[in-house]
Amino acid sequence: MISKISAILLAISEGGGPTLTEIAARSDLPLSTVHRLVTELTAWRVLERDEEGRYRAGPPLRTFGGGCARREPDDAATAAVRVRDRAVPVIEDLFRATGSPVRVGFLDGPAVAYVEKVAGHLPVSSPSPAARLPVHATALGKVLLAFSSPRVADALLAQDLVRYTTATVTRPERLRWSFRTIRATRIAVCDRELDQDWCAVATPAFGAGGDVVVAVELRVRDLARDVPTLRAPLVMSAGWLSRELAQCIPARPAPAERGSA
Repeated sequence: MISKISAILLAISEGGGPTLTEIAARSDLPLSTVHRLVTELTAWRVLERDEEGRYRAGPPLRTFGGGCARREPDDAATAAVRVRDRAVPVIEDLFRATGSPVRVGFLDGPAVAYVEKVAGHLPVSSPSPAARLPVHATALGKVLLAFSSPRVADALLAQDLVRYTTATVTRPERLRWSFRTIRATRIAVCDRELDQDWCAVATPAFGAGGDVVVAVELRVRDLARDVPTLRAPLVMSAGWLSRELAQCIPARPAPAERGSA
């Protein structure tokens, strides 16, 4: 019984607010078993169920597992350092597996802060105030907006959206429409929207309570050719990072709620 409950809790810790069917698939348990145990865990408030039938960690788990969540909120510089520390092994492994430049980024006010690895002989970059990307013209930003609250997305899309290339999408309604696909597939792409010479593909990583914390991105030359082979290692790496973040790093406050949007 303990092993089954542990499998369920680990499945939920991967983030995204899974449904019963998704929990069963992640935990490799029968749906009937998952239904029975999740119902009991929800009754004890160990888990929480939202109106869409998705499950997240309940208050006891968030208190028990989120020791760092009890600290004062980080400023942007401290948060970037902590994200980098957790992300470095994942970034290094993903770079070795794919040979593609890797970025991990999170929302910081109206932009995306990030660290990256661009070459085998170079380490993962350190956090820098200059390392900021637009939310609307990057795969990182699109993922983070798609999994943020509507209030956060609305605040960031209300900015003047700069057109960096002829492919840059600057219409908020078009971006919101794409968010539905991103939430369904957990994949966002950037098709030469920031740089004419590069494309990118990204997926989310979640923290305690299933809130999006960061996104993981691979830079590619050709979406049609490269994404089918790179998607699996990208998603696996984000899953590993989600487990790290769920254990040790709480989700950052939303920009709009911090008053910085």
